[in-house]
Amino acid sequence: MSQPFSIYTVGGAVRDALLGLPVKDRDYVVVGADPQQMQALGYLPVGKDFPVFLHPDTHEEYALARTERKTAPGYAGFVFHAAADVTLEQDLMRRDLTINAIAMDEHGNLTDPYGGQADIQNKIFRHVSTAFAEDPVRILRLARFAARFHDFNIAPETMQLMQHMVHAGEVDALVPERVWQELSRGLMEKKPSRMLQVLQECGALEKILPELAALEKTPHTNFSQSETTAFLHAMQVVDAAAEKNTNLAIRVAALLCDVEEVNRENQNESNTSTLLTLSTKLVETLCARLKMQNEVRDLAIILARELNNLHRAKELPAELLVKLLERCDALRRPERFGELLVAMECHQLTLTESHHLILPQTTKLRVALAAAQAVPAGAIAATVSAQVTGNAAEPIADAIHKARVAAIERVLN
Repeated sequence: MSQPFSIYTVGGAVRDALLGLPVKDRDYVVVGADPQQMQALGYLPVGKDFPVFLHPDTHEEYALARTERKTAPGYAGFVFHAAADVTLEQDLMRRDLTINAIAMDEHGNLTDPYGGQADIQNKIFRHVSTAFAEDPVRILRLARFAARFHDFNIAPETMQLMQHMVHAGEVDALVPERVWQELSRGLMEKKPSRMLQVLQECGALEKILPELAALEKTPHTNFSQSETTAFLHAMQVVDAAAEKNTNLAIRVAALLCDVEEVNRENQNESNTSTLLTLSTKLVETLCARLKMQNEVRDLAIILARELNNLHRAKELPAELLVKLLERCDALRRPERFGELLVAMECHQLTLTESHHLILPQTTKLRVALAAAQAVPAGAIAATVSAQVTGNAAEPIADAIHKARVAAIERVLN
């Protein structure tokens, strides 16, 4: 199939190849073609905002070279121009970072008009042009790249540009779904703290995660030295979760479990019950605003509510252990309870600066859960039902609860 145009691999595929990393997805740009030519050769049009086509055999995406013009605030206010006269250099100029603005032809020859190879070698994130400032999503993307390529530094002029964007209100136009899409991807990278620190430095964190940004000026009560803030500890906790190769729910829960420090500071509150209520509401508000998935939200809320009880589990008697298991729905959702314990461990082990200890509270909680699970709830329910007239729900629940308490007392003693 002859092609009267040129095709280049662009973006992350070229960048990762130059870094010696596995190439997962490939993006292609087509120079010198129009939509009619593409369709005549069997390419299927799928683009909504600008011409994108699926290859007739591989079904990979091919986008026509294009330019763009800012017409309204926010990340969606653009008009695109895609035509046969748009050059490869013009297409690359609209990209975010120099390391993503390198093209490779079918023979492996590189086109690098904006110094991307040098920035890869020097490990620098640098914007291609001032057009970077027209799209606030690029702040989130750069922060996410920082979590992945955590040994890269941001060029000073690029950081200044991002700070200007935040000051100009561009970040205010971001919708929650788009914010969460980028944040969730960044949290799954090798060093998620880098993403959050970049957002904090440019001022965007206060806009999109004000609950977390507030920790920057909050001393952590578990440290005697004031130089360790609650924000720095939150960064250590989320990185500890990343080191354990945990899932997204555990990383979010670990990141947010220190929000009570803000309430302790702002409310001058020492009542534990009040602090937990305030902290739980903070986490609920944050998760709802970003429209997180239910399983991510639920784990974060449970940990915010129960963190102190999980930490002091080694001191709790059997009665309170059963109540803790029941509040966490551990008997019905033991896998999620295991995730909760991992998040708690990340928090506790960063306080002790030892990431490889087996915590006694974790051991006790796992033993307690196993003992409670071994209680024959069905048999107890049948026995109570036979002895009680009328509604037996409450007596059954009470009998099962007492049996679980007794079972845990036996294994602990």
